[in-house]
Amino acid sequence: MHQQAVVPPKNIHNWLMFIIPSLMGVFLFMAPINFDGDITIPIAVLAKTIQNHFENSLTSIVTAIISFTAIMSIITKLFKPGFIIRNSFVNGILNPSPMWFIVQQLGAIFAVMTYFSLGPVMFRNDATGGLVLNDLLPVLFSVFIFAGLLLPLLLNFGLLEFFGTLFTRIMRPIFGLPGRSSVNCIASWLGDGSVGVLLTSKQYESGMYTQREAAVIGTTFSAVSITFSLVVIAQVNLEHMFVPFYLTICLAGLVAAIIVPRLPPLSRKKNIYINGSTESSHDETVPEGHNIFSYGLEQALKKAAEVKSLPAILLDGIKNAVDMVFGVLPVVMAIGTIALVIAENTPIFDYLGMPFIPFLELLHIPEAEAASKTIVVGFADMFLPSILASTIQSDMTRFIIAAMSVTQLIYMSEIGALLIGSKVPVKAWELFVIFILRTLVTLPVIALMAHLIF
Repeated sequence: MHQQAVVPPKNIHNWLMFIIPSLMGVFLFMAPINFDGDITIPIAVLAKTIQNHFENSLTSIVTAIISFTAIMSIITKLFKPGFIIRNSFVNGILNPSPMWFIVQQLGAIFAVMTYFSLGPVMFRNDATGGLVLNDLLPVLFSVFIFAGLLLPLLLNFGLLEFFGTLFTRIMRPIFGLPGRSSVNCIASWLGDGSVGVLLTSKQYESGMYTQREAAVIGTTFSAVSITFSLVVIAQVNLEHMFVPFYLTICLAGLVAAIIVPRLPPLSRKKNIYINGSTESSHDETVPEGHNIFSYGLEQALKKAAEVKSLPAILLDGIKNAVDMVFGVLPVVMAIGTIALVIAENTPIFDYLGMPFIPFLELLHIPEAEAASKTIVVGFADMFLPSILASTIQSDMTRFIIAAMSVTQLIYMSEIGALLIGSKVPVKAWELFVIFILRTLVTLPVIALMAHLIF
């Protein structure tokens, strides 16, 4: 006789603790809803509501936060006040390493220059500092507030344990990742790549991922949201082709997710946890007497039973939000502005694109030279390739560039800066190598699809 699957203890409190917050989390982070004619997720609607409500003051709020963080960091470095040094959380934000201290100060300088229209124009015009401060940071700020506060719904009540067990048989063999990483991908895909990075960083810090897993998930599964993909395809005047466009992105992204983590630098990352151990406390193998579903439930209920106080969970959420707002916004301001200044004022990205001309010609892509200039510029900002591509005549080439800019994934004005500012163990040069590898892997897939479509 086959042994009966073990049913988790029917403690009604644990069931409710698992089901209610998890369903709320799934709804807020993953449920596709129609809002103002766009498909989006509730968390993005909440963020949008804050943006609309505080439309005129968000830039001022963001500038004040970045400036405050920089000033408090200087005070902490000089005077080492006890109330900051003794609090590990506050100390982590206001007492960064020397390199991050410089980045933080640069972010404040660029924010103040842009806000008050001071200093060299190239650092504060609408294509550089202005783009980051006025367009990107208010969006990130409002996403961070809600995503940070509400992330515990996904992290603390058993949902990851449940999904982790269910998806292990897909994620492990194909991607070499734990099953719970599927949640990061879905949250990014339906919501925002920054949500995926935030999730990955928090899970890495709490010992759920090894260095290799965190680096792979952060650079591979922090997918660009459906909403942003719509914006990109609209920029190149092909919105009527959204369905084939998005299917192309999914296919190319899947191929990149299988191949790129098996190449250096990601393949060289160590399989050790943040505390230095090689053993995971989060085992996903299904023991005797269980099926995947019953074991997933047992793990989820065990996690839900650990929740002793809801105020503590709320405090956790507030810390997430504060950490992202004060820790990450200055980094995005600094790195995003520098990347855009280089893209706008130097021919570096044109030169870097030149080696791609023969590759584009080999793939029979029309207007290969014009297309080559857009390839590497996506490293500065994901929106730049489609802005440059809007002058290209060929529909097929514009389609390819738009799809490529979304599948490249790592751009320094947001995802790249977020990854560098987070605890995920990746360096800036590694991000550039991964960016180039993703380009080389996804371009042939996108070109093939484009030849079939056009």
